[in-house]
Amino acid sequence: MSVETRINERIRSPEVRLVGPKGEQIGIVSINEALRLAQEADLDLVEVAPTARPPVAKLMDYGKFKYESAVKARESRKNQTQTIVKEIKLRPKIDPHDYGTKKGHVERFLKAGDKVKVTIMFRGREQSRPELGFRLLQKLADDVNELGFVESAPKQDGRNMIMVIGPHRKKAEAKAEAKADRNAQAAAEAAAQQQQVPSPRSEAAPAPTDV
Repeated sequence: MSVETRINERIRSPEVRLVGPKGEQIGIVSINEALRLAQEADLDLVEVAPTARPPVAKLMDYGKFKYESAVKARESRKNQTQTIVKEIKLRPKIDPHDYGTKKGHVERFLKAGDKVKVTIMFRGREQSRPELGFRLLQKLADDVNELGFVESAPKQDGRNMIMVIGPHRKKAEAKAEAKADRNAQAAAEAAAQQQQVPSPRSEAAPAPTDV
């Protein structure tokens, strides 16, 4: 539960450890003295460490402080990249071609910095052979170990067996590399188009002469 920051007369302690507007240590003073200093400096008295004994209070422009904190929070959320969990479903007796296709999807997801939840679906008598699913998951983990690692080991979940593979690279790194690749490709295509433009003829073709 968040507690609202106490400022000025809302501070309940009879004394505080006061910090100046530039971070200088003023020392322990009574709350009345701290409020007087805040008023003289045309600043707010803000309780920044309420659990300290005595609480720590700082002289600052609280309105400006809240605005700057909100801007920083927005920038932080903007720069965050959410890891997405993709899911791939396999059957214990999947044929090699389908396995190769599914493995390609897993590799693509891991390259993009996403986690992959791999689910083995057992049906009928297959439920009595969980080792088939376990071996298939181990094979997949080995085949993609250059791109990801087993974050959650295979475990039985009803009729299914589940394993989670995490990417070695963070999503932000994958997005930055993909952007760099796109920029490099666009630059290469632009350079190729410039080379294909025919140079203007240096001389005009001679006009036909009458015989």
